[in-house]
Amino acid sequence: MSDNPYSTAVLAWYETNARDLPWRRPEASAWSILVSEIMLQQTPVVRVLPAWEAWMERWPTPAHLAKEPSGEAVRMWNRLGYPRRALRLHACAVAITEEHDGEVPDDHATLLSLPGIGAYTAAAVASFAHGQRHAILDTNVRRVLARTETGIEYPPKTQTKAETALAEALLPPTASVAARWGVAVMELGALVCTARSPRCADCPIAGQCAWKLAGKPAYDGPPRRGQTYAGTDRQVRGKLLAVLRASPEPVVKDALDAVWDDGVQRERALDALVSDGLVDPLDDGRYALPG
Repeated sequence: MSDNPYSTAVLAWYETNARDLPWRRPEASAWSILVSEIMLQQTPVVRVLPAWEAWMERWPTPAHLAKEPSGEAVRMWNRLGYPRRALRLHACAVAITEEHDGEVPDDHATLLSLPGIGAYTAAAVASFAHGQRHAILDTNVRRVLARTETGIEYPPKTQTKAETALAEALLPPTASVAARWGVAVMELGALVCTARSPRCADCPIAGQCAWKLAGKPAYDGPPRRGQTYAGTDRQVRGKLLAVLRASPEPVVKDALDAVWDDGVQRERALDALVSDGLVDPLDDGRYALPG
């Protein structure tokens, strides 16, 4: 048995309360799980689900995506946010198709070598798609472990070695159970042990939670600022990309200039899109999604 004092209760809770998400179903492909993990970064499930369904219908395998221009991935990404993720997925699809016979690798180190795949995504795909035993630390998991084990309301802003060591120590010894534990504790953080309004009365391990037992002491770390959007360069970039996505042909500069009155901010946002590889400036002065 594991030294994990929470696994039995959390796994039983998950069995009853888990959301029915298509990338969690037994028939889900490793590619579909990889797509979901990239899309879910900094984006809630309610926004990801329709985007994921449309993506998988169009590109059910890496090879289907790899044969199209990267700009089509950016177009299909629509307004999901953080569109560089679309470029990462396209680059992954090309690498998987050209270097791995179109199959998402099952080796953790090989997953890490794919373009744009970091430690979390590699561990999540190896675990959820291939049933392997890896510590998975997303924002939800880090928050659950911070409260139950450390007794603090929120984890550090940057992931620490201590958090990784704790997550590894709590992994059940059997790979299939460890994989189930990873998704179960993530779901607990998403649905019950939420950032702003944790529902402790519904938590299966509330009686073991150090933070709750300590009286839920208020967070005393650096200020936690919510992300703003209105008026930011990110909003301007989104408006510029929306024009390009809506047009099957390259667009003239005037069409881009019309989306935002502040010319300095607009040009800064456009330059950033070009620098990130999300927009191609053409020789004739028009702009297009990357080819």
